[in-house]
Amino acid sequence: MGFKECTLPLFALLVSSYVKMLNRETPMTKVVEEQVKRLPRNPGVYIMKDADGTILYVGKAASLRSRVRSYFTPRGSRLTPKLERLVARVAELEFFITKTEQEALILELNLIKLHHPRYNVRLKDDKTFPYLKIDTSDAWPRIYVTRRYEPESGRYFGPFASAQSVRQTLKVLKGIFPFRACTKNITGTDPRACLEYYLGRCLAPCTGATTPQEYQDVIKQVTLFLEGRQESIIKELESRMKDASANLDFERAARYRDRIQGLNKVIEAQRIAATVRGEQDVIAFIQERDTAYVQVFFIRNSRLTGRESFVMQGAQQEKPEQVMTGFLKQFYASSSYVPPLILLQHPVEDTGIIRQWLESKRGARVSLQVPQRGNRRQLVDTVAENARQGMEQLKIKQFAIPKSLDSALAEVAKALHLPGTPDRIEGYDISNIQGRDAVGSMVVFEKGRPQTSNYRRFKIKTVAGANDYAMLQEVLKRRFRRAAQGEAADAWAVRPDLVLIDGGKGQLNAALAAIIESGASAIPVAGLAKENEEIFLPQQKEPIRLPRSSPGLQMLQRIRDEAHRFAISYHGKVHRRETFASALDGIPGIGPQRKRSLLRRFGSVAAIRQASVQELAAAPGMSESQAKKMKGYL
Repeated sequence: MGFKECTLPLFALLVSSYVKMLNRETPMTKVVEEQVKRLPRNPGVYIMKDADGTILYVGKAASLRSRVRSYFTPRGSRLTPKLERLVARVAELEFFITKTEQEALILELNLIKLHHPRYNVRLKDDKTFPYLKIDTSDAWPRIYVTRRYEPESGRYFGPFASAQSVRQTLKVLKGIFPFRACTKNITGTDPRACLEYYLGRCLAPCTGATTPQEYQDVIKQVTLFLEGRQESIIKELESRMKDASANLDFERAARYRDRIQGLNKVIEAQRIAATVRGEQDVIAFIQERDTAYVQVFFIRNSRLTGRESFVMQGAQQEKPEQVMTGFLKQFYASSSYVPPLILLQHPVEDTGIIRQWLESKRGARVSLQVPQRGNRRQLVDTVAENARQGMEQLKIKQFAIPKSLDSALAEVAKALHLPGTPDRIEGYDISNIQGRDAVGSMVVFEKGRPQTSNYRRFKIKTVAGANDYAMLQEVLKRRFRRAAQGEAADAWAVRPDLVLIDGGKGQLNAALAAIIESGASAIPVAGLAKENEEIFLPQQKEPIRLPRSSPGLQMLQRIRDEAHRFAISYHGKVHRRETFASALDGIPGIGPQRKRSLLRRFGSVAAIRQASVQELAAAPGMSESQAKKMKGYL
């Protein structure tokens, strides 16, 4: 690759440096300062290690000296909390000098893929991406799934996100094209073909039933299909079908017809609403805490030919541009194809270097775009929405495994010092706009799973103005007073093993006071604050901090987030209803009952405004004179 390797033990942080780091300062000691001064200004890659020699972070730099110095600036450092934690652990530095920044980029990718450093944004399980391979070295090529990428030994298509997705693609191919799936040595002298031949799924080269040219034509069609050029295949097959019919070879013509029908079904399924042209990849993601869920749509020949989903780890406190850059580099380092246009949800860092690198892989010009409007923006938004839905499904799957749920609940019980496993956890949140249209939510999880039939929502009745603490107290008082009054069979009578509040110490104390006043003081209460994901307990000064990867913390986060979602959705409904209704206030002769009747009939004030006098007069409780008066008022 043309680089010279240099290693240099660089520094060991002193206790005083660590203390200052906690105050968002990371000054260098005199020794460190002197050593960093000796770093070359060449482009290259630097590797940060801890005291045990574990690689923490791999980065590339146009100038090694400038980049490394930026981690140890004096007062006024703007390092993120994530980088501050990294710097606090660094005990050794290694670096590689490269000739160009593009070489540094390639080396950085290889080292990240090899070592999976904790503080890098990295693709999960990227070492084992599956591909579809057409073995062109064989006279009778097979098409199969492989995890070894050796471009010189055949045509590769991928990478795919999982073995399931690549096998599904292979299943579609096998249903259309009759290529062989066996691994036997083809001599053409076998006395009898296998069942695949009689099902029309293989040309049986093993028996000599086909010619090398006919079989190669099938492989060519598979290649065109995987490249997204289905129209070319259809035109060719239609021509052959007509020739076969003209020659009265109706059996062969029928096989071509079936293949064309299969292709047309695939093409129809690939159509998308947005108008797209040419070949492009569209990339967007959703980021939650340490995880980013990425979706890639593949547009080939102006159609959506496929999509893949990838999970990235180490995204905590990373900017969207950093996550997008990390994915782009790692994905195309493994990809067998680079399109001429890549549409991105967010811009990338080092755009020029990355573009040059992609163009060297493609052998032609590559454009990176972040569309702001039009069909391309619509397409990026569609991919982003798919990523959001994919993230939700990922979270559901993670908590659908009983062992995972049991371990998460056990961890919650241990961390929060609960008397037993919290089989029923209730989460609460408040939503309002400066005190207006205030609502509260209650969500219920039993044995780690949401019980939506037990969810409850509250419209705040007794609190005026923006006072979230008082609103939370009203919700909890109403809930636990109902519990005290309810019958044993009443859902309200079931007491939770844990009450989880969305918030910190203030919200926790307010909730605790309300629960005690309601006579339910024996119920454990905890608050989960969003900013640092800290857990607060009553009469405990310091919060509990669980690792970000902790199943227990992730379960509490899910319950907290679900309570927030449920409160927000109800607040939106109430706010829209109140906003619509307020436009009818003050119209002479239109009281609350007529207002409700009109909204039920027309659905919105906008529809009422567009209605004719005759339509308004036909509404229940309305007369023609009242309709004319309302029309004039609106």
